[in-house]
Amino acid sequence: MSLLTRMHDALPGLLADIEELVTCESPSDDLAAVARSAEVVARVGGRRLGVAPERIVRDGRTHLRWRFGAGPARVLLLGHHDTVWPIGSLATHPFTVDGGVLRGPGCFDMKAGLAMIFHAVAALPDRDGVTILVTGDEELGSPSSRTLVEQEATGCAAALVLEASAPGGALKTERKGVSLYRVRATGRAAHAGLEPERGVNTTIALAEAVLAVAALADPTLGTTVTPTLLTSGTTTNTVPASGEFAIDVRVRTPTEQSRIHLSLLGVERKGTFPSLSVAEGALPNHAAALELVGGPNRPPLDAASSAGLYARAEKLAAELGLPPLTCAAVGGASDGNFTAGVGTPTLDGLGAVGGGAHADDEHVLIAELPTRTALLTALTTDLLT
Repeated sequence: MSLLTRMHDALPGLLADIEELVTCESPSDDLAAVARSAEVVARVGGRRLGVAPERIVRDGRTHLRWRFGAGPARVLLLGHHDTVWPIGSLATHPFTVDGGVLRGPGCFDMKAGLAMIFHAVAALPDRDGVTILVTGDEELGSPSSRTLVEQEATGCAAALVLEASAPGGALKTERKGVSLYRVRATGRAAHAGLEPERGVNTTIALAEAVLAVAALADPTLGTTVTPTLLTSGTTTNTVPASGEFAIDVRVRTPTEQSRIHLSLLGVERKGTFPSLSVAEGALPNHAAALELVGGPNRPPLDAASSAGLYARAEKLAAELGLPPLTCAAVGGASDGNFTAGVGTPTLDGLGAVGGGAHADDEHVLIAELPTRTALLTALTTDLLT
């Protein structure tokens, strides 16, 4: 029996596993929910693999690891069980299977991918050298699991990330790196009507800073520098004495990530942003003080990190009789950025085909589940031989 036929025959069990995972809600910011979800993931994975995982608790969050074989790990299969969906989402977005489409909160990002991992590894002729890592805080930026991901990936021949596919089922061969910052301004309050000249206005300072920050972007290189959430002041008749805004940076190369970081650090050392003339000119010697907080969060996953694995996957897809694969570069980040950052060849987007991640129309195309799982099994086998 061919691998593809075996995976088609296993589809009812795969769907049942996805349902079990999806119907345990697991918003990242709810530690109790994440702990409950970890137990469900452990149960589903243990049932398919015949062995329980290690439970690794860091900062109150439960991550799961299966290691096979006595030797060093060679292939890391990576996913996460936390989602962006709050408790109660199943009431408005119930798990359904209808017309070849599976729906439910977190099904596409990325609980279907977890079930695929368990079925793919269960079908391997030899599991020695495989590690499965399922984390519980990826949607938050992996604050407690980053070092775990990096440790498990270091020295592996490959990291295969079961995040959902790009549109049309494309594998994700490039992901932008992410840096996250806050610019905080400290001024001096005063009555806006009686003596505004005695105040140091952080709204003016932050407005100038927002424009200067946005100017650091370089669209020709794919670098985006986006000021996002902004707050300043307390009441409408008070000169604002404090405020801040957030910055989301996305880059394709480490060089650009470093350029943006050093530019912002230089700004902080000078205590002001370039062109911050309004606050300085209006208030000599009393310009609002600016502080930069944050830095790089995830390094880029560049094309060189995925090229060899993608070529292998293309060859194996053809051997399985699947349609030609496609690939995509995306702006969103994943734990695959961390595995690539430690030098491990990484291929991402190997999970479910569908769409609507984080949105009301989140869904998985059922017909693609057996083929993608078969491809994962074939790729893992190829990497182990």
